[in-house]
Amino acid sequence: MLAISRMLMHPMAKVVVGALALAPFLWLVWGAFQGLLGANPAEALIRSTGDWTLRFLCLTLAVTPARVIANLQPLARMRRMLGLFVYFYAALHLLAYSWFDMGLELSDIGRDIVKRPFILVGFVGFVLLTPLAATSFNRAVRALGARRWQRLHKAVYAIAALGVLHFFWMRAGKNDFGEVAVYAAILAVLLGWRVVWYLKKKRL
Repeated sequence: MLAISRMLMHPMAKVVVGALALAPFLWLVWGAFQGLLGANPAEALIRSTGDWTLRFLCLTLAVTPARVIANLQPLARMRRMLGLFVYFYAALHLLAYSWFDMGLELSDIGRDIVKRPFILVGFVGFVLLTPLAATSFNRAVRALGARRWQRLHKAVYAIAALGVLHFFWMRAGKNDFGEVAVYAAILAVLLGWRVVWYLKKKRL
């Protein structure tokens, strides 16, 4: 673990993690221009950006358990950056839906959000995610104060639940819940671990 900690502390570690996190976006851009996204590239872009949002949300929430269980304190350096990539892919997901499904017509988008519950849930999740992304910088932490900043960022747990609910309702029409169950199980374990960890710390 000491060797891994040293690698995580290396100045290039964040660059490598950032490049890996950006790779799915670059592949989607390449795939779109090269015609590699199948018969319906618009749907592929919408679905893929949504999938990567959930994946990075899981990775971000996994940082603290991995740091504590494996005693890898330098992992904490990656958490904010991974959180920003959650927002990045969520913004791309919203943009892809707004552009390809709704033609960037704001009135149509507004009506669709109100009319379809799974769109509403996803949009609420994005709105809640926005202040977290906007305050993921040291200056924001100092301005808010550590305690208020931590309280604000606990909204990520509600966002995780909304993300899974959005995915569940989206797949309900096709009665396809396999992937939904996987994400729900991963997030349940990550959030359950936090509850147990909090209760243990409270007893000490």
